[in-house]
Amino acid sequence: MSTNAVSELGRRAMTRWFWRQLTSMRTALFLLLLLAIAAVPGSLVPQRGVDARAVERYFIDHPGSAPTLDKLGFFSVYASPWFSAIYLLLMISLVGCIIPRSFVYFRALRARPPKAPRNFARLPASASFDTSATIEEVVAAGRGALGRARVDVVDREAGVAEVSAEKGYLREAGNLIFHISVVVVLVGVAFGTLFGSRGSAIVTEGQGFSNSLTQYDEFGSGALFDAGQLPPFSLKLDDLTAKFQPLGSQQAGAPRLFRAQGTYTSEPGSDRRPFDITVNHPLEINGTSVYLVGQGYSPVIKVTDAQGDVVFNEAVPFLPSDSTYTSNGVIKVADSEPEQLGFQGFFLPTAATGADGASISIFPAAANPLLGLFVWHGDLGLDDGTPQSVYILDKTAMEQYLAPTGKGYRISLSPGQAQDLPDGGTIEFVALKQFARFQISSSPLVKVPLIGIIAGLVGLMASLSVKPRRTWIRARRDGSRTVVDVAVLDRVPRDDLPADLDDFLKRFREALGDIEERA
Repeated sequence: MSTNAVSELGRRAMTRWFWRQLTSMRTALFLLLLLAIAAVPGSLVPQRGVDARAVERYFIDHPGSAPTLDKLGFFSVYASPWFSAIYLLLMISLVGCIIPRSFVYFRALRARPPKAPRNFARLPASASFDTSATIEEVVAAGRGALGRARVDVVDREAGVAEVSAEKGYLREAGNLIFHISVVVVLVGVAFGTLFGSRGSAIVTEGQGFSNSLTQYDEFGSGALFDAGQLPPFSLKLDDLTAKFQPLGSQQAGAPRLFRAQGTYTSEPGSDRRPFDITVNHPLEINGTSVYLVGQGYSPVIKVTDAQGDVVFNEAVPFLPSDSTYTSNGVIKVADSEPEQLGFQGFFLPTAATGADGASISIFPAAANPLLGLFVWHGDLGLDDGTPQSVYILDKTAMEQYLAPTGKGYRISLSPGQAQDLPDGGTIEFVALKQFARFQISSSPLVKVPLIGIIAGLVGLMASLSVKPRRTWIRARRDGSRTVVDVAVLDRVPRDDLPADLDDFLKRFREALGDIEERA
């Protein structure tokens, strides 16, 4: 028994088949769902482009899983190859769906409504009545009752006329607008990601910030971003206001107000202007937005060496680690003699003694500030040219000062207090200032995704609310009367079709001026 072998698809046929599969609406929906799932890790693990220090903490807390996640791109999800591949496939699929459907839609707009079927009784809703009006009067009344529907009138034969009407073209238009808006959102987001930038900087009261790469604590940009395009603005922070719910009240310690005030210049040589930044109300400068995203404390520390020379006198930001603003920080004194000094410790805005006797913070406002530090001496490693984080103390070539008990020598200071150092010199907690953490972001065409979302919602509402319906009227003369047959068909099944037919018949017969009962 002979069998016919199925011929293999050629390259062209295979390409055509693959393109049809890729550009099907089912594939587009699947890719959209896959993109949403792929974005989930970006909200579960910290991202380098958002908070690099949080990524460092994740590596410390999860030494086993962090390297594997890093290789998979989970700490830079939105810049990973697999996320970009899904993104590009989704855009290609949507464009491949939209273009053919658009041509089909425009051809349907120019086409005549479909001809009336032979047997109206086979349609989901139909009716018949007779009237004394002529066929011409029936046709005219029918056209008036149909309203804005596209109407076509055909004279089949002597004594018979048919009216074909179709409405609801806005449903498909809304559907197309929705899918086009998804492409617009994807393009807008992609453009902003490729050409945009985002960084953060900590600025203490009385200090300033210039928009250059060296001034950022963290900075990330798109693949096509040009650092020379950074707007040359600068700002100075004069005052930072932070208010919290008072102790003893509900939600004690919850933030109530964060406000940063100061002055800025949009470019060198221009006049200084005041700014007032609050949460969700950024400062806009030449297409760049400056957001207030965090707040903390910067103790002003003064260090003198054994010779009595002041070798350090600066405000040092301590980074909050919990809701009570228990903060951690590092002080590096590179000019001290005979050895460099390094301090690492904590700052408590409202210090209190915990159940185990340890000092803790019970409130984020600075009601009872306390600074606790441990001291190392030796080589800070700043002279070998290797970049260091200002928030990490490299203890490789350093030795900790120890107390007579054998534990680490501890310094505990309140504002205005000073303490002697083990090998001479002093450290003084001069004053307390606050710092603001600013996020500076630039996203070209940032309004394009918003416009796309609004258009998509309008299109979606139109596609869900508009009823695509076909209506046919057949009028034939039977003696001295005219028999009128009416049928309607929804292209999208609905339960209200018979009721809508009754409403149409009522309008139709009122237009005819005929109050006779249905035969």
